Amino acid sequence: MISIINFQLQRASGWIEYLRPIADLIARLYIARVFFLSGLSKFQDWETTLYLFREEYHVPLLPPEIAAVCGTAGELVFSALLALGVFTPLSALVLFVLNIVAFASYYQSLIETPAAWHDHLEWGIIIALLMTAKAGVFSLDNLMAKSKAKQRTKGKSGDRQSSSVR
Repeated sequence: MISIINFQLQRASGWIEYLRPIADLIARLYIARVFFLSGLSKFQDWETTLYLFREEYHVPLLPPEIAAVCGTAGELVFSALLALGVFTPLSALVLFVLNIVAFASYYQSLIETPAAWHDHLEWGIIIALLMTAKAGVFSLDNLMAKSKAKQRTKGKSGDRQSSSVR
């Protein structure tokens, strides 16, 4: 009986490993979409964005105009990088910080709207997982790592060949 359970667990583990890169891609695209659309809406209506940063969002330590530029640029740039899987841990970290700042700055409104509060919590959890995960198969980080590994291998074999020629 135990051997049957172990066999089934190993089989399930194989499927989970097969699905891991797909889940990583879906999570990256979901978070990237949320933040990119938010940044895009800020960019498209800049006057309203500035008004909101002056009157509604109370970002600590930054003047509203600088906070608006940093927030909008961060959402647009790092969401695109996250979608492509480029510098994934860094991109996720920046979006995580933006999420925390947005939550803290807009806390009074979020607390009155439980769905919005849950959205920020959900995004934070997914982003935290993306910050700590290895490069997914469907990411440029993975391609860059493979390329570096090939170059190292090629360089080592080239060093051996050149030293044997001497």
